[in-house]
Amino acid sequence: MTTAEHLDTIDRLLAQEFPKEPVRTVDSSSGPGFHLVHLSRTRHFWDDDGSGRIEAADQISAEYGAIAQAVTDRWGEPQIFSLGTVLERGYEGEAIAEPWSELSNCTDHVHLWRAGERWLVVCVVQRDREDPYVLTAGVTVVDPP
Repeated sequence: MTTAEHLDTIDRLLAQEFPKEPVRTVDSSSGPGFHLVHLSRTRHFWDDDGSGRIEAADQISAEYGAIAQAVTDRWGEPQIFSLGTVLERGYEGEAIAEPWSELSNCTDHVHLWRAGERWLVVCVVQRDREDPYVLTAGVTVVDPP
């Protein structure tokens, strides 16, 4: 997908109502107060000797940079929000609201913009070393923890 297509997806998320109950698909999750969607993904790394991972990381980093710049052009400079302590707090038993709990389990930081009444999030997630890198966007009314 192109940056323009990613922006179209983000625009749809910003306009979309939130469901009353959690909804999950292969490429998205939504719930009361949030939507997350996978914009792009690399391949898995089950059989990789390391060279494919480097190339994939470069590719997804370029896409991440392009969409982050496009969103910055629209909404201003982002906050870089660290999720490391959010993950730790969750492990210690604190209830972390979604989408922050889900995000903290698969990335260490997000780019975060205020878009009217909603927060706009862009990040790259990877749940496990063999999993693909996934460029992810989200919209939420839930303040960062």
